Amino acid sequence: MTESLYRLVYFSRNALAGDAEAVRAEIESILECSRRNNAAANVTGALMFNGGCFAQVLEGPYGAIQVTLERIQCDARHSGLKVLAFDRRSARGFAHWSMAYVGAAANVDRFAHIAKTSAFDPSALDGEAIYDTLKANLADSALA
Repeated sequence: MTESLYRLVYFSRNALAGDAEAVRAEIESILECSRRNNAAANVTGALMFNGGCFAQVLEGPYGAIQVTLERIQCDARHSGLKVLAFDRRSARGFAHWSMAYVGAAANVDRFAHIAKTSAFDPSALDGEAIYDTLKANLADSALA
C-alpha cells in the first residue's frame, strides 16, 4: 500500500535576529537541518526567504508533514505562521529536493506579483502563487 501524498504551503514572519551575516548563517543552519530531517522523513520541498518572511512548500506523507509543521511552529525563528494550503496531491512538485532554497539570489521581479496581490500583507498570500513562484525560480536556475 502506498502512502497518500500531501502538499503544505505556509508563510511565517522572520524572527531571526542579528546582522546580515548572522541571518545568513541561521538560514544555512535551517537548510542543513531541514535537508537532513526531510530526507529521513520522505519529505521534499522548497523554502523562500526575503528577509521579512519565510514561505515554504512541503510535500510528503500526511504524518511526516504534520510532524515537520509542528517542529516549524515551535521554532523561535518563525512567528505568525499561517497555513495557506494543505491538500492531497498526485505528484510531487519538488521531488528532487529535500529542501530547495530561493533567497536573495533570486530575481526579485519574480516576487513582485505576490507583493502586489497581497498588498504586502503576507496573510493575503495564496498557496498556489507561492508554489508557482518557487517552481519557476528553481526551473530557471541552480538555486537549490
